Amino acid sequence: MTAIVGIWCRDGIVLGTDSRATFTSGLVRTIEQPTDHKMRIISGKLMLAGTGQVGLGQRFARIVEKAYEEEKIFKGAPVSVATALCQQAVRDFASTDTPKGQYGALLAFPVEDRLQLCEFAASDFQPELKDAHLWYCSMGSSQPITDPFLGFFRGIFWRDGPPSVSEGVFVTLWTLRLAIELNPGGVGGEPVIGVLEKAHDGKLTARQLSKDELGEHFDAVEAVAEHLRAFRDTHRATTGKGFPDIPGQNKGAD
Repeated sequence: MTAIVGIWCRDGIVLGTDSRATFTSGLVRTIEQPTDHKMRIISGKLMLAGTGQVGLGQRFARIVEKAYEEEKIFKGAPVSVATALCQQAVRDFASTDTPKGQYGALLAFPVEDRLQLCEFAASDFQPELKDAHLWYCSMGSSQPITDPFLGFFRGIFWRDGPPSVSEGVFVTLWTLRLAIELNPGGVGGEPVIGVLEKAHDGKLTARQLSKDELGEHFDAVEAVAEHLRAFRDTHRATTGKGFPDIPGQNKGAD
């Protein structure tokens, strides 16, 4: 079970996951264990996170790594890159009679210094590139929680377009924390977040954020939450009354 969030930002890509792995025996879940391998940094330039069978994720990671090392696929148009990776992965999965719907992934990668975020759908592994028109997505068992929360943030903060990387990290962290706290089965641990952006030397770099870096965003999340908690008292002090009652509301009902 997994929580994955990806955000295409004005100045980079943000990718985050939870850090809990679920063991299974057939269709029966057995135990959960901590893991920091749900997100992979490949060749210092790509970020990959997947949901579904771990073994298929290992195979897709190798496909991506090999393709990047050979410097062929990643020289084409972004949609051609995504299509080629999809073709290779589908062939590889089919070679062991893997049915559809066993694995999905988010991949952040550069093409000629342009940053791309691609969703490989868990249902059929078909690729979809994110851009300035549709710049965020989530995957995994927590998607019924994470999608609405991301949509809420778009309506509040991102009406004019994609966020910055800093804003994307803040929202990704809060979204993952919410999914972990509500825990729809197998989602847990601490959020793991990576960014793909230009470093100070101008080179594109993919890296995982440190605990100290995430700590600053945790503090920001708490500050916003405290502000929301104080809104009720501020509203009462300003208007002289609380929130209006709902007509016909059955107070005290379960």
